Amino acid sequence: MHQYNILDSCEIILSRIKVPVPRLAIMLGSGLGYIAENLDKAVTIPYSSLPGFPNTTVVGHEGAVVVGLFNNVPILCLKGRQHAYETDDLTPLKTMIRTLKAVGIETLMTTSASGSLNADMPTGSIMAISDHINMMGINPLIGENYDEIGPRFPSMHNAWDMEHTKTMQKSAKKAKIKLFEGVYVAFRGPCFETKAEIKMAKIIGGDAVGMSAVPECIVAKHCGLKVTGCAVISNMAEGMNTEILSHEQTLAGARLAKSNLKKLVENFVPNFAVENKKVA
Repeated sequence: MHQYNILDSCEIILSRIKVPVPRLAIMLGSGLGYIAENLDKAVTIPYSSLPGFPNTTVVGHEGAVVVGLFNNVPILCLKGRQHAYETDDLTPLKTMIRTLKAVGIETLMTTSASGSLNADMPTGSIMAISDHINMMGINPLIGENYDEIGPRFPSMHNAWDMEHTKTMQKSAKKAKIKLFEGVYVAFRGPCFETKAEIKMAKIIGGDAVGMSAVPECIVAKHCGLKVTGCAVISNMAEGMNTEILSHEQTLAGARLAKSNLKKLVENFVPNFAVENKKVA
């Protein structure tokens, strides 16, 4: 059934879009759905219309595929994700990402609201993810493997594509914004981390913490997609200041980063198109 859902959802997307098949998909995290609102020739397809796609329940995650042109480059946006703290069944996540591959997507870019572990990376900053540490206690590939989709034991070498990170840094420089770079530590949630957990995350080499990005990266790498992404710093992690963390604060922090993220994406998308033409 999983494979049939992929094929059916792929067919629906390809039958409705009004632009060339995109090579880039962007997964939009909490409060970041506005990017999809700036597409030309946009077509919106609710997740509920795509067999096997997730049901989103978190404020700021609307749940829709939007395909259109961004700076004349075709892209596919995923408005909303289903987090590992919402369910024990990660099959819908796998269906969604594997559908991207079936459609013709080559690279998945993730954005996710995150907590900073560094005092010099304040709320509103953006951090390119150079690598990750999975502290979720789960892996989306547990269970039956489909060899036609990917290997039983996939390599996580270059999990966050280095060439795309360079392109992101180049894009940030052109946009005249500071783009941090570091390691993303994923906890399952849904509660925010304790002060001791944050101390541990810093000791093991983390620069930002969050409750997403990593399952998506693993599934994408497994099926042959390249992955790049940025952590949108929506708050300082527990113990970094005196504020009591809340989801409302996360959304407010994401809004604070809105201008810089918009500039970054506006420059990254055309740069991505140029760089991919060189290797096509």
